[in-house]
Amino acid sequence: MRKLWNGITEFYRRGDLLLLFLCVITTLFGIVMIASATRYSGSQRFLIVQSVSLILGVALYISISLLDIELLAEHRQLLLVFNAMFLLLLLIWGVEDNTGNRAWLQLPYFPVKIQPAEFCKITFVICLAKTMSINRNRLSAVKSVTTIVAQTLLMMGLIFVLSKDAGSAIVFLFIFLAVAYVGGVRSWWFLVGLILAAAAFPLLWKYFVQGYQKQRILMFFDPSIDPEGTGIRWDTNRSVAMLSGGGISGQGLFHGSMLQNHAIAAQHTDFIFSAVGEELGILGCLFALLLLTAIVVRCIHVGLKTPNYMNRLICFGLAATLIFQILINVGMCIGVFPVIGLTLPFISYGGSSIITLYLTMGIISGIHMRPNPETKSLYIQPRY
Repeated sequence: MRKLWNGITEFYRRGDLLLLFLCVITTLFGIVMIASATRYSGSQRFLIVQSVSLILGVALYISISLLDIELLAEHRQLLLVFNAMFLLLLLIWGVEDNTGNRAWLQLPYFPVKIQPAEFCKITFVICLAKTMSINRNRLSAVKSVTTIVAQTLLMMGLIFVLSKDAGSAIVFLFIFLAVAYVGGVRSWWFLVGLILAAAAFPLLWKYFVQGYQKQRILMFFDPSIDPEGTGIRWDTNRSVAMLSGGGISGQGLFHGSMLQNHAIAAQHTDFIFSAVGEELGILGCLFALLLLTAIVVRCIHVGLKTPNYMNRLICFGLAATLIFQILINVGMCIGVFPVIGLTLPFISYGGSSIITLYLTMGIISGIHMRPNPETKSLYIQPRY
């Protein structure tokens, strides 16, 4: 009990309370919107799951803040094995959605489903940052670049093959690009990667992109695809209509004409931003984006303040994860990106998503507590 009290006291003195405050406020805002978006069902299950996840998330945030992340990063090989084994569980307990994706685990006797890719994002960033810090002096050498590319392709390949979740796989690619760029990989490597990607695109398009995924992309260029808006364009059209119907100040909380009639199946998850737009208007959307931007800026600020190279990359990598999900989700809701099933961080419904987000932010808080890790780094620091 004394150790617990000492830990809480240390967190209160040195932890990132501002980041925790921003996360909690954003999650509470999301819970209110989830309450409105699921009111049609008459069930309180969504609110209970999200509220319990928030409480567990805060506890994990405090616990992870007290952990020196270097101690975990030292075992990066085990983290990679954990990622692979966790994703392989989808073969046994994976649950398919209506598109054929198996992105969720329904473990026996476990009350809620788990999305393995959400947890793997965290360990992937740590592995990537640690590998790059070890190779800091020769980061752009062929061997170094090959190693971090292999880690990325392994994760993307496992996710795509085991779950067919293209959205999550793309998130890992974006994390890799952001961390590699910030870490100092030479620009010509990105050009090489772009050329190779362009060369491989026809094969990827033909053999790996599923039919409905192709339709979601091609509909932006081909008006003959679902011209009536009753098929592949349905969710996008309904989402845009909800946003348009909200105007400046919205139709009022719990009074959205489309939201309260269950206009979109995923209105409490993928399209929660559209729910905000209809009931709280442009002002509500701006408020949501302001909260999310403040969280991202805080993550980047902590990264800029730490003199440790690996910790800086971890902060930027985790911030990049949030940025990508926010951009894609909002773009999806306003109809400029295809629907790929990425939720809005902290606001969309999802127990495993909330818990992993607070784990992520706990790592940032831990770096804030220990700008210079307790485990002394043996690697040369980057030049700034």
